[in-house]
Amino acid sequence: MTITAKTSADGSELTINIQGRFDFSAHQDFRNAYEKCNGQPTSYLVDMNETTYLDSSALGMLLLLRDHAGGDNANIRIVNCNPDVKKILTISNFEQLFTIQ
Repeated sequence: MTITAKTSADGSELTINIQGRFDFSAHQDFRNAYEKCNGQPTSYLVDMNETTYLDSSALGMLLLLRDHAGGDNANIRIVNCNPDVKKILTISNFEQLFTIQ
């Protein structure tokens, strides 16, 4: 599992890439990705192109990101999900909380 984060050139968007299993072992790295970024992004992009697995603790981590980003006013997109990951997000009704593409 590897988590990397990159802020856009203008600092307005933070992209978080998750590779491998997204589970409790990723908790601290995921949290550091958005808490220790440079600047104050107004939007977040969680790229799950290389995410192979997602569990309930990962869902909780996404909710923590949402709270950090402004709760109901948060601008968070989750992109490039494989069918299994997307199914978990859909079953959990996360499409009501996040933009899933």
